[in-house]
Amino acid sequence: MTVELGIIEGYYGAPWSWAERRDQVSFLAPHGYGFYMYAPKADPWLRRRWQEQHPAEMAAELLALSDHCAEHGVRFGVGLSPFELYRDFDGAAQEALAGKLAMLDMIGIQDLGVLFDDMRGDLPELAATQVRIIHWIAERTAATRVIACPTYYSDAPELDRAFGSRPESYLEDFGSGLDPAIEVFWTGEEVCSKEFTPGHLARVAGQLRRKPFLWDNYPVNDGPRMSPHLHLRAFTGRPGSIADHVAAHAVNPALQPVLSRIPALTLADSYRLGEDYQYGKAFLAAARTVLGDDLAYRVQGHLVLLQDTGLDRLGDAIPTLRARYAAYDHPGAREILAWLDGAYVITQQMMAAEH
Repeated sequence: MTVELGIIEGYYGAPWSWAERRDQVSFLAPHGYGFYMYAPKADPWLRRRWQEQHPAEMAAELLALSDHCAEHGVRFGVGLSPFELYRDFDGAAQEALAGKLAMLDMIGIQDLGVLFDDMRGDLPELAATQVRIIHWIAERTAATRVIACPTYYSDAPELDRAFGSRPESYLEDFGSGLDPAIEVFWTGEEVCSKEFTPGHLARVAGQLRRKPFLWDNYPVNDGPRMSPHLHLRAFTGRPGSIADHVAAHAVNPALQPVLSRIPALTLADSYRLGEDYQYGKAFLAAARTVLGDDLAYRVQGHLVLLQDTGLDRLGDAIPTLRARYAAYDHPGAREILAWLDGAYVITQQMMAAEH
């Protein structure tokens, strides 16, 4: 069975370069990835400074990325996080928002994410206010698909600890008030879910009154806990049997764009092969496609060190690993070398600055 697959660039930390984004679209489009949403946490003009327009150079790069997606038959979108707009959706806020939507229309977005994650949620009439704002946006954007992210986008209790206790029947009120044409992001039973099951997805669909649009937080590896690990293994816990229970499946990639392609290819295999899917076999096939045979077998042999042991516990193994991967003239090997050198470490302070 198949499902619509795509990338949502929604991580904390140093964003990919514009060339890396274009290369990602070019590489993944032939493998079934049909949409790309730009929403890095490091872009302040989509988050706390959303009222301001992007600098002209960035706007030009977004337009070029939009055109590149169109050339490859890939839908292009942007994730907008209008920080706590629902606290005061007055005339000034509406004017600023209209200006932002006009700019996004200019670059030719087809998908618009309206993201209310990472914001306080223990407020009266939260769902109704957010729904009103989303409908206001949907009436004014040229995007042909709007995807909303609720403040409580997972069952995970850490969201309540971070943003206040979720209002009673929040998801039900959010779903019942929202136009059925608008999609809703969902990360699963956890923020970084180990698996998605038909039973869970059916329950959420009942609450939202629509199939969830999965925001899958694998292989993303941002944050202090995850950035010391390279998430390379094939997808598991995403069986082909969930295809009928989701609107689409968006992958939040790792900080390493080339290495992210390995698990991305295996997700397509999991849906395509169904019960015949074998995650070890899928990993090796994907790694050989992305890295070439020799480097792929090298990475396979180091999976435990790279993904499970992690940078902060490698110790004396780091010089040996550096020597091994320095021998390869490949962007994937260079990403491993940069990771070994600490280039991708994300601290709590860095995340707070991008919040």
